[in-house]
Order: sequence, then structure tokens, then C-alpha cells
Amino acid sequence: MPVAEPAIDPRTVPPGGLLALFGPTGVGKTDIALAAAELLRAAGRRPVAVSADALQVYRGLEVLTGVPPAYERARLEHRLVSFLPVDATFSVGQYAELAHAEIDALLADGALPIVVGGTGLYLRAALAELELRPLPPADVRARWEAEIAAMGPAILHERLALRAPWAAAGIDPGDRHRIARAHALLDMGELEPPDGPNRLWTADTRHPTRLVALVRDREDLYARIDARVERMVAGGAVDEVRAAQAAGASETARKALGFEELLTGDVAGMQRRTRNYARRQLTWLRKLAGVEVVDVTGRAPAEVAAALLATPAPRAP
Repeated sequence: MPVAEPAIDPRTVPPGGLLALFGPTGVGKTDIALAAAELLRAAGRRPVAVSADALQVYRGLEVLTGVPPAYERARLEHRLVSFLPVDATFSVGQYAELAHAEIDALLADGALPIVVGGTGLYLRAALAELELRPLPPADVRARWEAEIAAMGPAILHERLALRAPWAAAGIDPGDRHRIARAHALLDMGELEPPDGPNRLWTADTRHPTRLVALVRDREDLYARIDARVERMVAGGAVDEVRAAQAAGASETARKALGFEELLTGDVAGMQRRTRNYARRQLTWLRKLAGVEVVDVTGRAPAEVAAALLATPAPRAP
């Protein structure tokens, strides 16, 4: 006898709303989104994925940034991937404008957007109206960039940890751009502690949203990350970064995890940096308002998707 399709609760996504899948790199977001899409289509819905990843926007870095390959995008259409040349700069403000337009158009057309990503700020930019902090004046920013050039990012990151430990905790010690910006914003009085008035942590969203955070056992996650990096290298990630370097990759494109490491052939360094990034993603995840945490350890993507879609969205407190 044929196996019956798992039931899909019509309340699994709020009416006129969307599904958002967030989680650390390597947790299995894409596989679960693909499995969910198949079940939704069987129930007569039209799912379309909207990427909430800061680096998947770049054309030519698909392997390095984990853009789903063509055969997976044939199973689930993905928006906001691979549309920018690597020499272009890009900001969260630009992304928010594009993401809002995509989501609004999909909802108006009767589709069900599935926002998928691991970049916390971009996830919030897709879902909410962000009140972004002002750009630091050029002279303030230049002073901190000069300090970093003279002393190195690690020392300035240590200084940031003394000034604002909550800000330093979310910034890679080698990220010159964000370290300089954080110091400049502190000078301006524009960088608030996590218990202060920070619009990025709001539970208010532009559309009704079921926000699901995917997690798995830490050791399992790290093993998956190491294996994922090895697959990327085998799949041509080194050639990608070399081609991007030759094409004049922008400062923002060079932020892709592993870009600098693979230029020098440091695969272990890329694995280490990716594990550290996943740890910060998990920290960020715990701050999300209204999040529904789903542990996927030892569970197949189809099982997770079926369980998720068979239950209604949790009621807001």
C-alpha cells in the first residue's frame, strides 16, 4: 500500500505569513527547506526560498558561500543568490530593500516565502523594519582604521572587549571593518548594550512569521562543518577565491568565510574560523525574540520537515 503523505496543519504558517529557518552554518537548513518545500507543494502551496545570507549574493562564490547547486534550486526556487559581481560592495540596508520587495511580491502572488539563512542581521533585515545605526563620520572611522593598521586587529579587538565586551563577543578578532566600526560607534554613543534599546532584537515583523531555529549537538555540528569545508575545497572553492581575487573582490565579498584562508591554502584555518562563526551564530540565536528551537540531531531532513509542518505555529505569548 502507498504510504500516506504526512498531514500538514494549515496553521503551520500564520495566514498571509512566511516561514523562516535560521541556524548555524552546517546545521542542515537547506536540506530541511527542500524537504519542507516538497511537502508544501504536495499540499497545494507554492514555496519559494529567500536567502538571508550576507555573502550568497555574490556571483562566482557559490561553492564558498554554500549557495544550493542548480539541481537543488530546481527543487526549490531561491531568490537573492548569485546576483552581484564580486567587485561590488553590498550593505544590509540594500539587502533589506531587496528582501522586502521579494517577500511582498511573493505574498501578493500567493506564494509562501521560506526565508533561509545563517546571517543574523540579514535575517532580521528580511523580516523586520530595521532602524540601522548611522554611518560614523569619515574622520572618526579613519582614526580607528589607522589604529588597526598600526597595531593590528587583534589588539584593537582586545581593547573593544574592555570597552564593550558584549559588542566584541559578536565580532571576529580578525574583522578589521567591524572592529573599526564598533569603536567609532562607541565614540558616537550609538552602540547599545544588549539590554538597551536595540531594534534588531524586536519580535515585531513586517508579516506574520513562524521563526524556527535549527540546532544540533555541538560535536556533530563541528564534524559536519569540517566535512563541509572539505567538500567545498574538493568542489572548487580555491579556484573561486583565486578568480575573485583576480577580479578585484570587494571588501564585503572578501568577508566570505574562508576567502582569506583559501588564498593561502589554509583549509584547517577555514575550518577553525567556520566553527568559531557557528559558535557566535548559536549565541545570536538565543537572543531571537519569538523563536521556536528545533533540535535536528540524529533526524533526517524529511522527518524534521514533516514534524514541523504537522504542528501549528506556536501562539504568541
